[in-house]
Amino acid sequence: RRSIGELTAIVEKEMYTFAARGGESLTLRPEATAGIVRASITNGLLHNQRQKVWCMGPMFRYERPQKGRYRQFHQIDVEALGFPGPDVDAELIMMSARLWRRLGLRGLVLNLNSLGTPESRKVYRARLVEYFRRHESSLDADSLRRLDGNPMRILDSKNPALREVVAGAPLITDHLDPESSEHFAELRRQLDAAGIPCVVNPRLVRGLDYYSRTVFEWVTTDLGAQDAGDAVPAIGWALGEERIVELMRLQGLAEDGAAPDAYLVLAGSAAEAAGLPLAESLRDTVPGLRIETNCGGGSFKSQLKRADRSGARCAIIVGDDEVARQVATLKLLREDAGQKQVPLDGLAAE
Repeated sequence: RRSIGELTAIVEKEMYTFAARGGESLTLRPEATAGIVRASITNGLLHNQRQKVWCMGPMFRYERPQKGRYRQFHQIDVEALGFPGPDVDAELIMMSARLWRRLGLRGLVLNLNSLGTPESRKVYRARLVEYFRRHESSLDADSLRRLDGNPMRILDSKNPALREVVAGAPLITDHLDPESSEHFAELRRQLDAAGIPCVVNPRLVRGLDYYSRTVFEWVTTDLGAQDAGDAVPAIGWALGEERIVELMRLQGLAEDGAAPDAYLVLAGSAAEAAGLPLAESLRDTVPGLRIETNCGGGSFKSQLKRADRSGARCAIIVGDDEVARQVATLKLLREDAGQKQVPLDGLAAE
């Protein structure tokens, strides 16, 4: 309730909350982010640290089942915690675009918006309330309830009768603070450099209160109704993941954590601009290659320390001078073998 927001659809209408034996109130998790952040804070993972984490598992929401939406569904969740700049936003969007390509999916469109900071959003919220007050007679019951508590959710209304009123509302992109505007412009530039088209949608607000700055979603019109098929003979099996993992640990088969193959060190503005497209190009050329790109800036020395802590076998060092000469410096981190310069067009093979 605190993190997702009391007046959001998830908390108001979709959470499965019930009293357990003994009277304790239990809720089936509706999404993963709040739990990941809580776990990171509780276990001190954000104290002078930055984390890139992921999880997957079942989530539960009480909503009308439709076109691929179920009340129990499984979610893959990716989070980068402690990275302030737009580069990590671009990296996560590129990762999702790569997933669609690997799966062979077509026709997905990236919608993009910025919600600015909580401070700039307060100014916008006041303008929005003022606007909707002038059109109060046209609002439905849901929108009237949200007007004082969460007026931005009115922009996400699915009621066709409100389409004209919502279309005339002030745009949040016109009320961004300067830093958020610059952040959003740089994100779009990086996506453009990576060849990922997007549609800027100022009405995209998302249904959770903890969002700030970048919000995005991939949309498709291809999820048609699914017909029930003929009766089909079938056999299957299921396994308990925890029991398999424990058996692998006992037999010495479990990995301690998959380290990246390479850490991309970026020194200078031209290098930072070239970094994410370079990482994507290497991933395209060498399927399965694990590259961690330095996000959030930092001195050359601090980036090399991050590279070493990542467990990567080597560091790929790109500075402004290397960009100009179309080369990269390859430095092995786990053996005393010095470093060598490699042309960018031969880097994947190296």
